[in-house]
Amino acid sequence: MKKIILLLTVVAAFIIQGCEGPEGPQGPVGPPGDTISAVYEFQNVSFSYNSTDGYVFYRQIPGMYQSDVMLIYRMNGTVNATTPIWQQIPRTLYLPQGELDYDFDFTRTDFNIYAGGNYDLSLTPAYLTNQTFRVVIVPGYFANKGGKTVDYSDYNAVIKAYNIDDSKVKVLE
Repeated sequence: MKKIILLLTVVAAFIIQGCEGPEGPQGPVGPPGDTISAVYEFQNVSFSYNSTDGYVFYRQIPGMYQSDVMLIYRMNGTVNATTPIWQQIPRTLYLPQGELDYDFDFTRTDFNIYAGGNYDLSLTPAYLTNQTFRVVIVPGYFANKGGKTVDYSDYNAVIKAYNIDDSKVKVLE
C-alpha cells in the first residue's frame, strides 16, 4: 500500500510540474545600447587652427558608456568608387616637407583630432581640408569576452569582429 501511495505521489508531482499558468508581465528592459557598437562618419572635415592646440577638429557625439572605447580611422584613398581605404590614427605620414601626425583624444561626449608636424602644415593643405574620418565606438562589454584577437589597425577586421553593420554608418557634420 505504501508503494502505491508513493507511486501516485510521484505521478501527481510530475503532472502538477507540467501544468502551465498564464504568462507573467514582461520583465524590465536592459540599458539601451549596452552592447551596441556605433560608427559615425565625418566628411569634408577641415581642421581649424588655434595657437594653443594647433590644427584641430572637434566634435560632440552621442554619449558613450564609461567603459566604451573609441577608435578613429582616416580615409586615405579608395580602391574604387565603393571601397575606401581606412588608416587608423594615431598615424604619422612621411611627406617630402616632413612628418605629419594625426592623433586624437576623446571623452564620453566628444573628441578632438589633431594634425601636427615638424614643418609648416599650411604648406600641405590637402591633408588639412576635405578629410573623411570614421569614429567607431566599441562597447567595453566586448573586452570581457576574451579569446578575440582583433587587428585594430584594420578597419574591416574591427567591423567584422564586432558584428558592426557597415551599411548603417551615421554621417554627422
